[in-house]
Amino acid sequence: MAKLRVAVLFGGRSGEHEISLRSALTVMGALDPQRYEVVPIGIDRDGRWYLRSDAAKSLSEIAAKLGELDRGGSPVAILPYPEPTGKIWVCRQSTLGDMLEILHGERVDVVFPVLHGTYGEDGTVQGLLELAGFAYVGSGVFGSAVGMNKAAQKRILRDAGIPVTEFATIDALELRDNPERAFEIAEHLNYPVYVKPNALGSSIGVSRVANKEELMPALREALRYDCRALIEASCEGRELECAVLGNERPEASTVGEIIVSAHHSFYSYESKYVDPNGAQIAIPADLPEQVIEHIRQLAKATFQLLELRGMARVDLLARRDLSKIVVNEVNTIPGFTAISMYPKLWEACGLPLPRLVDRLIELAVEEHDRRKSLSFTYQPKRSA
Repeated sequence: MAKLRVAVLFGGRSGEHEISLRSALTVMGALDPQRYEVVPIGIDRDGRWYLRSDAAKSLSEIAAKLGELDRGGSPVAILPYPEPTGKIWVCRQSTLGDMLEILHGERVDVVFPVLHGTYGEDGTVQGLLELAGFAYVGSGVFGSAVGMNKAAQKRILRDAGIPVTEFATIDALELRDNPERAFEIAEHLNYPVYVKPNALGSSIGVSRVANKEELMPALREALRYDCRALIEASCEGRELECAVLGNERPEASTVGEIIVSAHHSFYSYESKYVDPNGAQIAIPADLPEQVIEHIRQLAKATFQLLELRGMARVDLLARRDLSKIVVNEVNTIPGFTAISMYPKLWEACGLPLPRLVDRLIELAVEEHDRRKSLSFTYQPKRSA
């Protein structure tokens, strides 16, 4: 039986570039060489794509230092011309400098985007892969876009009766013209509040704001990474996570808990990736069985409402006494690092990482075949 050729995309232009490298190293290591041929494609900070034959070695060195990709390997491109073909085109620099000369097409059966954040998890790459006719792991254009846009997903969930924290947004222009509005929002939500970029992950640009004096610096920090900032009411106590796997009929894992060390005020970038003692993971979470089942149902409902596919991690917040449990956000390309909850949750459910990766690829092919069966041109009914 021929091996499936799986293109793993990693790096990218987002603030989560470094985390993507760590995740990609884990995913590539989990792909069974008897079943798959890996096509490793790194995307540098400038958005250039390269076929990285040295991926395993170079990523091991770079990811350990939370470094970023250099330029290296053969330039590649995805081209939806003359028709969707499922090929990655290997290129070389032409005499015209930045222009690329196409050498030949490399067939790819499935693309596995391990691109966290902007220009990878937000529907942009998914749209490119749709145009070029590739099967790919994870959610489609809509699910990816709404999964990244925190305010949009909260509105959808809230309107469907899924509990979320109270929130409001403010953009840079509003903040400049009417800074008082930000203070009014925070006071209405009651301090402490959390300020975040509206569309980013890995806790980048996130601040816990305890009082009025901390609000403006936090907003300026969030607006470094996005045009819109989210101001969110707190629901402090416990941070819970549930993994979801599937397409139209998803399954939910058991529930895990993030226990942040006392010297961190919340689950920040530093506590996740910089401080080796920044947080501990409890799987399963120490919760009553009926609460675990309630969270699993919330996670599946969230996955379906947002039209997600393949995989997602649903993050929830709960008061210490469990009197309030809310969906915080979803992550449509969850981390696959050594500390990442998504694979750990499934491993606890009896699905080890290599089999989890197999299943994600199967779901990608299944969803691609489903979409191929649809008609995208109008065909009038013939009269009898």
